[in-house]
Amino acid sequence: MPAPIYTVDAFTARAFAGNPAAVCLLGASPVDDAWMQAVAREMNLSETAFVRKRDDGDFDLRWFTPAVEVDLCGHATLASAHVLWEAGRLPSDRAARFHTRSGLLTAVRVGDDGAIAMDFPAKPATKADAPSGFVEALGVRPIFVGSNRMDYLVEVEDEAAVRAVRPDLRALKAVAARGIIVTARSRSPEFDFVSRFFAPASGVDEDPVTGSAHCCLGPFWGERLGKNKLVGYQASARGGVVGVEVRGARVVLSGSAVTVARGEIIV
Repeated sequence: MPAPIYTVDAFTARAFAGNPAAVCLLGASPVDDAWMQAVAREMNLSETAFVRKRDDGDFDLRWFTPAVEVDLCGHATLASAHVLWEAGRLPSDRAARFHTRSGLLTAVRVGDDGAIAMDFPAKPATKADAPSGFVEALGVRPIFVGSNRMDYLVEVEDEAAVRAVRPDLRALKAVAARGIIVTARSRSPEFDFVSRFFAPASGVDEDPVTGSAHCCLGPFWGERLGKNKLVGYQASARGGVVGVEVRGARVVLSGSAVTVARGEIIV
């Protein structure tokens, strides 16, 4: 049977900005991991989400880059919740509950502008030694280097340094991590911090807007700035805005989403 598939721009209120994700709604027929990986490679976006409704009314959710399955993804979760409500697969006043490799994640609509808030695990970074060749591959002067189970986090001196990063992606691919976050305080009062995210080892050279990276950025900047509600701007070519509220071991990530394409996977 054909499977409906959508392309959604996440963490943006306008089309062709933010981070595009594909969302594939699976039916009752089983599909294997190789098929999902092939679809993700065909879509060739940083993430393709596969959503299947469970008997209890919740949903199973998995995420694939063009190269690998990942444990946590913010923008494709946002896109998945947006599609379920927009397509009438879930009542608009009901929370989307996703069972994932990172446990239960929930999403709810907030406000009158269609924004979505998601409950995610916090992933704070602890101070770490930079791997050999790491700083040279990034081409930056780090103020702080830390890591969590997924990523390295590198603080640099200012926003201009974040925007100027031009890493050696081939060298960075050898780093044993899902990705590398580069961040600094924002020079704009509209935002608390800026960031970029590079993940060549996961098949994504630069991710436009990385919700899951804010599971690390939220606690990091919350501690430094003495606040638990923050707004981050990911300074990729497409750009995107992520709201973050730190709640102890959890973070609430918020943003908007726009559907830009609908179709079917027929193979």
